[in-house]
Amino acid sequence: MLWAGMTVPLDREAVVAEYRRNCAELESTLAGISSEALHRRSAGTRWTNEELLYHMVFGYVVVLALLPLVRTFGRLPVPVNRAFARLLNAGTGPFDVVNYWGSRGGARIVNRRRMAGTLRRVTSALERRLLRETESGLARRMYFPTRWDPFFTEIMTLADVYAYPVAHFDFHAAQLSVEADPGRSTEPPKVK
Repeated sequence: MLWAGMTVPLDREAVVAEYRRNCAELESTLAGISSEALHRRSAGTRWTNEELLYHMVFGYVVVLALLPLVRTFGRLPVPVNRAFARLLNAGTGPFDVVNYWGSRGGARIVNRRRMAGTLRRVTSALERRLLRETESGLARRMYFPTRWDPFFTEIMTLADVYAYPVAHFDFHAAQLSVEADPGRSTEPPKVK
């Protein structure tokens, strides 16, 4: 796994390989999961497997929004950065509600038929952007709302943000409850 205290210089090829691995694992899971298992509750969340899969894809989509945010706030004074992170942390309750219901509703729009294509498009866009980044750009940093996500650290670089969705995807993949699908004659592939 790439996460654990990312540093610059970032191994861009390793990050891209992880993006592609997540895409392949999502495609494999979606190909092997029954409708019954898709609508089964996941392990350790209040989402169904389909809603959790959407949430895993959405973790990548969020990065597209975080990149310009880090570039912008990375140029601002530290007190402004800290104040913004504190403000976001203060709004953790509403964020949690939006995060939960957003994934419930999002799975109805970006459902099993659209998830893999969405993830491929987003990771391709991230890959193109990552390969164009300069080392100084990847070192740009900002303060983050640590209460919003267990993978957010107090200060994150752009390199950290590029690596973040892999850790988020892998963490939630372990919460899928697809392995014991009684409606299938063979066990569906597991997402790692």
